[in-house]
Amino acid sequence: MQTVATENQKHVKMKEMILYLVGVFFYTNMTGMIGSYRSAYLVNVLHLEDNQASTFNALTGVIGFILNFFIVMYIDGRRMGKGGKFRPLAMLVAVPMGALLMLSFWTPPGLAGTAMMTYIVTIAVLWGVMCNFGGSINMVANVMTPNMKERDNILSFRSISSAVGNSAPLVIVLVIGLIWKDNEGLQYIIGAGLCGVVGIITVLLGMGAVKERVPYTAGKKNPLIGFGDILKNKYAWVIILSEFLKSFRNLATYMGPFLAAALLGSTSKFLLFGLPTGIGTAVGMLVINFLLKKFNSKVLYIASGIYSIIANTVAFAVGYIYFTNPNPVLQIVFIAFLFLIGLQFGASNLLPSMFQADVLEDMEVKTGKRLDASLPFVISIGTLISGTVASTLAPQVLYGEGSIIQYIQPTDLVPNPEQSLKTKILMLFFYTIVHGIMMFLAGVPFFFYKLTGKTKEDIHNKVLELREKNQK
Repeated sequence: MQTVATENQKHVKMKEMILYLVGVFFYTNMTGMIGSYRSAYLVNVLHLEDNQASTFNALTGVIGFILNFFIVMYIDGRRMGKGGKFRPLAMLVAVPMGALLMLSFWTPPGLAGTAMMTYIVTIAVLWGVMCNFGGSINMVANVMTPNMKERDNILSFRSISSAVGNSAPLVIVLVIGLIWKDNEGLQYIIGAGLCGVVGIITVLLGMGAVKERVPYTAGKKNPLIGFGDILKNKYAWVIILSEFLKSFRNLATYMGPFLAAALLGSTSKFLLFGLPTGIGTAVGMLVINFLLKKFNSKVLYIASGIYSIIANTVAFAVGYIYFTNPNPVLQIVFIAFLFLIGLQFGASNLLPSMFQADVLEDMEVKTGKRLDASLPFVISIGTLISGTVASTLAPQVLYGEGSIIQYIQPTDLVPNPEQSLKTKILMLFFYTIVHGIMMFLAGVPFFFYKLTGKTKEDIHNKVLELREKNQK
């Protein structure tokens, strides 16, 4: 039987796999540069006031969502050509992404007020558009093989590569900071340039090497009907609700570079926070990959949420004691807990991509359509709402008149202002406790998720039969 042969056959060669993972690594290296340092660039280098930073986050979030609405309809509606459905898009936007990455950390001299806000919002929106197309590099993992086990293996290594790549800018900026210690803006533009150039080269190489092997029906379909199919799927709703809750953690991650500046004297030293967490994330994904042989993904995701709130709470307690009574032993213990916090990211980075791949197959059985771009977009509606709310509130919480944390912005005269103990502790609270709560809540909807075990295998077999029938 052809479906059995397809299920047992390995399709992806080692060279293809390695080049793909390298491309993913450096693509995420580019997006990680923005995620790690753009907020610090706006606040510490451009000296945006809290209301300006909130306006920037709100505008880029809403405008980006509207544009993405049309982009995903195009991606899912386009026919599969000789080069595939997703890989040509990732190749097409590689060069613009590299250029926009550099422009994201460079503002023309003399711009101020409305002109400066227009410039930085425009660059950020264009960057978001390129990312919406560039995200096709992640969708490729779903269609490189019809073998479910091989697909899950690719998704696992893709997630690990993405997690490590996302942390790589922390190392780059730290090294640059050792050379140009007192010029934060220069650190960012050089770091962005390095990430952009290497990202362009490796994405083109990686996408040039991969093949898409999952067939698509040739007929063009109304994408709005596809959105409706997603909203009718109960398993899709579990992911939507979970990601909606999880994205409130943006309020916590926003504090990272500023906490590093307050405690260590420079945002470039955010690596000392990010590296233990990043190592923990990579180890966590390997652990999750091993545990998947004994437990299903639903159980592991719920358990990771419970673990997260415990680890973050203990990390806050250790950090609080260290900040009020500094000593080297507590510092080491605190760093160890940053590693332990990172273990939870293993589940939150790895498992959602597997959940989405399984839901895609469930919908393919029920509707006959693959909605690789539309499903992440519908999920992003929830994340847009919660993420934009969190990102808009974060500057108001962090600094400015009436803020909770009362962070003092750097100036040209005082590049490293001393922060109060209360400010440091409050930043730590948001960085740990708030994050732990959000990750715990993200696991709650999965009590209603049943697309695991035999149910998952049965749906996959039906998908193979459906594809075989359509190809005859």
